[in-house]
Parts: sequence; structure tokens; C-alpha cells
Amino acid sequence: MVREGSSIDKALAVLEAIAEHHRITDIAATTGVSKSTVHRILQSLVEWGFARTDGNGGYEPGPRILTLAGRVMSRFDPARQAAGALRALHERTGFTTHFAIRSGDEAVYVEKLEGRRPYQMPSRVGMSLRLHCTAIGKALLAQLDDDEVRAICARTQLVRLTPNTITGEEELLAHLSRVRALGYAVDDEENVPGIRCVGAAVFDHTGQVLGGISISTLAMDLEPDALRELAPEIVSAAREVSLALGAPTTLTLR
Repeated sequence: MVREGSSIDKALAVLEAIAEHHRITDIAATTGVSKSTVHRILQSLVEWGFARTDGNGGYEPGPRILTLAGRVMSRFDPARQAAGALRALHERTGFTTHFAIRSGDEAVYVEKLEGRRPYQMPSRVGMSLRLHCTAIGKALLAQLDDDEVRAICARTQLVRLTPNTITGEEELLAHLSRVRALGYAVDDEENVPGIRCVGAAVFDHTGQVLGGISISTLAMDLEPDALRELAPEIVSAAREVSLALGAPTTLTLR
């Protein structure tokens, strides 16, 4: 519903509504805008190319929306959009904060905020990370179907990097089931000896998993139970990042 008397709000509400509704009656019911006003707004949107008639007495998004979306997406920088939520997480925890995006069978760091510690994590922006043994990677995999996870396992071979690395396909699938239930993943020295991380998945404007965020620290600084206590912070920040990237507000994890 829109604020009473706000012409801009009404126009934007109608524009958003035609993504799912085509009839004036349905658009009016969804937005709370009168049918006469909806009709007037739609006529203007048609003139501007943001809407068009569907040939059955209804309306649908027009070609200008696609043109505008294409221009915006060509300049869209996920790391810049996520910066505020990442900085807030970094300030709250004090640990090294990462944001990585999936790239095929790997993920790539696109942002890193170094922790307030007398040491630095070995990660860097542009570095790729394996999915089966990292917090971000496992959080990402948990949002995929088992068949897709199996295909990734077959292609990557689940290389052992530390004594804690999960290298069995069935063991990984069982582990991912727990990750789904929890909403976050923990890397307990599975990727690099002596380093622990906790991460959660990030979603794009289509509601599909895009990558994930995490915090990392030396294992000697944080026991596994203490790391898990920080998980709600990461999950909350991941949702903030997802919303900043245009993810649906009704988004639910797998």
C-alpha cells in the first residue's frame, strides 16, 4: 500500500505491480490505489514505454524497463552494493570479513576487510576458493540441489587440503543438510590449517544463490563454539547484503 496523496509513490507502486498483475482491478487491489488512478498511471507508463497493453485488456512491463535494467546491470558492482553491510559486520565482530561470488565450480573473493588483529589472513581480493572446504563455499553449496552438488564433486574431486577436509561425496551431502538446517556453514581448519571461518549464503535479485560472506580468524583466537555464537551476526549480515543486491524480501533459505 502507498502513502495517501503521494503521486510518485502511487506511480512506482503501479509500476512494480505490473510485474505480477495485469488487470487494473488486481493492480488497484494490490497497491491500494483507485482504479481510475491506476488507469491514468498506466496510460502514462505506456506512453513512456514502461508498460504496454497485452492484447487482452490488461497490461504488462514494457521494453523500456528492460533497456533501463540492462544499463543499470552493466554498471552494477555487487561489492559496492554490499559495502555497508560488510563494514557493519566488520565493526561488530572485529574479524576479517569476506565477500565472495560463485564462478563456476569455485568462488572468488570480491571484497575483504582485514580484521583488527596483529596478523592478516592469507586471502586477497581476486583469489579463488574451493567450495567443499570453505565456509562461504559450503554455505553456497547448501543452496544447490544434491544433483548439482554431485556434479561439482565429480568435476573438482574434493581435494584434501587439511586433515579436516571433507573428501567424501556422501559425507559432504550429509554435512550440507546440516548447513541448510542451521543457515550457516563453519570451516574448522578445513581449507587452511589454523584458520576458522563461519559463513552464510548471499542471494541475487532473482532469489538465486550468488555467493556468500564470512568472517575468519586464527583457530587459536576462537574456539569452534565461540565461532558458532557469532553465526547469527553473519546470517543477519548475509541477508542485508542479499537485500542490497535486490533479493526478494520474502526470500527463504533452502
